Amino acid sequence: MPKEEPNTYKNLEVLGPEHEFSLVDEELKALPIVDKVIKDFRGRIVNFVELPNFTFGKELQTHVMEIKPNAPFKSPEIFERTMQEAVLTVADFLESKYKANLLGTGMHPLLRLDEANVWSHRHRQIYKAYSKVFSLQRHGWLNIQSFQLNIPYSDEKAAIQMHNWLAEICAYLPAISASSPIYEGKIGDLVDNRLHFYIQNQKEVPSIVGDVIPEYVSSFKQYRKEIIERYSLDLADAGVDKCILHKDWVNSRGAIFRFDRKALEIRIMDEQECVKSDVALSCFIRALTKGMMKKKSGFLPHEILVKDFNAIIKRGLAAQVSHPRGQTARQICEYYYDIAWKNATDEEKKYLPLIKKRIERGNLSDMIRKTVRKKSQKTDLEEAIVSVYLSLRKSLIKNQPYF
Repeated sequence: MPKEEPNTYKNLEVLGPEHEFSLVDEELKALPIVDKVIKDFRGRIVNFVELPNFTFGKELQTHVMEIKPNAPFKSPEIFERTMQEAVLTVADFLESKYKANLLGTGMHPLLRLDEANVWSHRHRQIYKAYSKVFSLQRHGWLNIQSFQLNIPYSDEKAAIQMHNWLAEICAYLPAISASSPIYEGKIGDLVDNRLHFYIQNQKEVPSIVGDVIPEYVSSFKQYRKEIIERYSLDLADAGVDKCILHKDWVNSRGAIFRFDRKALEIRIMDEQECVKSDVALSCFIRALTKGMMKKKSGFLPHEILVKDFNAIIKRGLAAQVSHPRGQTARQICEYYYDIAWKNATDEEKKYLPLIKKRIERGNLSDMIRKTVRKKSQKTDLEEAIVSVYLSLRKSLIKNQPYF
């Protein structure tokens, strides 16, 4: 079983981001060249390249690159500065060597599944193990980009409390964080298409994903027995290689324990259009979690969270929900925003207004869908999509939220 590292950080003391970006050419075609870029830096193909302040490397798909810091951040401003420098460093190299660019958001808007490749180098045995049970030729594997956030806990009691409040937060967070309205050159039916495909990608062994919204637990022992051990037994029964058995990172719920880091990893969010927006989401989550952990009231029933979550994937902020604090997801997000603001640091308050704009004007998915539809009235749909996503590519480089 995963062992815990010695305590390093206090509860919620730092923010540990992980960003995923597509590599694209000037016409947004996905470029499966992550291995080539790594070889350019290291002289051979490895999983990750560590530079002074950040690390970049592979994901399952060869057109998707992960960029993460070498250490988590106490300060949101240092988070923004460091990760924007990382984006520019990689982007400058891609432009000079390959005439390529980085692109955020939760899904590549034009990618066809037959155009995507799975990483075939070191650690490929992990993907081979998955491919024995799951068809990797799905959008839920080959065309998803998430923004993941790691937040630390100091002891088991705090960790369990944090996990259970994050279960509620995760149900409503996609109303703000959705950024995947388009895939395969068409406007999808849902606000958060990434999560729609994510839910389905391991349906052959449903205990891995569960309801995406984490179940409430009362101890690490219960979590290990009822979640990790359960999906490990199910995977073993399906005949997978032992390299993915009894691993906490195999758990695909929206928030999971990473025992080796003494952290909770939040996976529910689509990657945004720029680092500043990812920082804003991080500040919102940390301040909101801090506020929720002070509450005396109990947790909402799990089945209500799952029902509301599924409604939000479809309709976003406009979704009808069963939360006692409001009838729509937008009303719940406004309620959460008030809690976050009251519990935010001065630094976090510099970023929270961006979240307020998302709640008032629409999430990034809403904004993309609206703009593409408007542009498509004067040109064909694919040209409209390319035009909007080229603007989003510029948002990433300039670190300017897209409104």
